[in-house]
Amino acid sequence: MCKENKPGRDKVLSMLGLAARSRNVVSGGFATENAVKSGKAYLVIIAEDASDNTKKKFRNMCEFYEVPYYQYGEMENVGHSMGKQDRTSLAVTDEGFANSIRKHLEDSN
Repeated sequence: MCKENKPGRDKVLSMLGLAARSRNVVSGGFATENAVKSGKAYLVIIAEDASDNTKKKFRNMCEFYEVPYYQYGEMENVGHSMGKQDRTSLAVTDEGFANSIRKHLEDSN
């Protein structure tokens, strides 16, 4: 049970959990797509183990609507951090949380 964690990796999941508890995250393909297209998304996270089609769909959508996006974590961990089942995509709908999570994502790279 020895897993290597990059610094900041657990912090990103913790921040996602806080954002979810304060109702500043929508998750799942349909909800994420609606948040991006309606201008409510400040950050999109796509699970690294999502299908290539899903990654391409959200990458293209985020580039078109100029929403920052990252590929991060596994579906199971991303969903678990929010108290849900596996999630391939999520959108952070609060600018403060989005900026904080982006900082930790950039630090972990």
